[in-house]
Amino acid sequence: MSQNSNNMDNQEIDLSIISRKIGSAFEKFLTSIFKGILFIKRNITIIGILFVVGFGIGVYLNQNDSYNHQIIVQPNFGSTDYLYAKIELLNSKIEEKDTVFLKEVVGIKDTKNLKKIAIEPILDIYKFVENKPENFDLIKLMAEDGDIEKIVKDKLTSKNYPFHLISFSTKRVTNYEKTIKPLLEYLNDSEYYKILQKQFLNNVRIKVIANDTIISQIDGFLNSMSNVVKGSQKSDKLVYYNENTQLDEVIKTKDYLIKEQGQHRLEMVNLDKIIKENSSTLNVKDKNILLGTFKFIIPIVLILIFVFISLLISFYKKQSIKLMNSQQTNN
Repeated sequence: MSQNSNNMDNQEIDLSIISRKIGSAFEKFLTSIFKGILFIKRNITIIGILFVVGFGIGVYLNQNDSYNHQIIVQPNFGSTDYLYAKIELLNSKIEEKDTVFLKEVVGIKDTKNLKKIAIEPILDIYKFVENKPENFDLIKLMAEDGDIEKIVKDKLTSKNYPFHLISFSTKRVTNYEKTIKPLLEYLNDSEYYKILQKQFLNNVRIKVIANDTIISQIDGFLNSMSNVVKGSQKSDKLVYYNENTQLDEVIKTKDYLIKEQGQHRLEMVNLDKIIKENSSTLNVKDKNILLGTFKFIIPIVLILIFVFISLLISFYKKQSIKLMNSQQTNN
């Protein structure tokens, strides 16, 4: 009996200790709230000023909207590395705020409107291997020794994709004439690639003329064969064709040449520029989650900084008093 009563007494003691600790903790919590109210009361003027100043700064920052723009381009004549180097140079000039370069070299008048510019490949493995067996063999060979996804995104591979995306942002709304047109003229300003372009287009024209001549000769040959067949039918004579005439191969060659002519004509359309613009999108407003909320975030941040500094000062004063008291006691 005595043992059971002792256990019950111990449990009651434990519960009373726990309840006292809870009560003490709650009391400290209420005291902290009261101290916080007193702190706000003492510093209400400073807190009000900080809130108004922070709100004003936030409203100002919210006015600095950002607009995003994109251009899909196709670098021709092996000019991909040249294109990337040009964009990197242009971005460095924007970061340096080199308005002279942007105005006189690039031709962009509203230089302060530009914020940044970047370029990345449009990952399209099908376009990369289309009509290019050597590219397909290269991807197949590389895939045997590594992850195909990494190979597709690899810098060496990705620069050889046909299409690339130029992205840039401005502080205000812009238009084609102000930004995209001078930017494309700047990218296409290369004497070396202009010489390559001229020679390449000349080669394509020569090839087109040669193919047209061959197709015309094939048509003449097929017409003559057709006349022979018609003549034999009128004379009621049987005409036997040896399989070595390779008539089927002649027809396949004509079909191949017609397809090749179509590709050459498309090439001549796409090769009128060193850096060919395919499409562009302008003035897409940046939907950054922070935009529009600065007028609430900045006042809170300023007030929290003030509270932290006040607590730090209070802690310093208390520790200084403790140190002085301990020194006086020792003396």
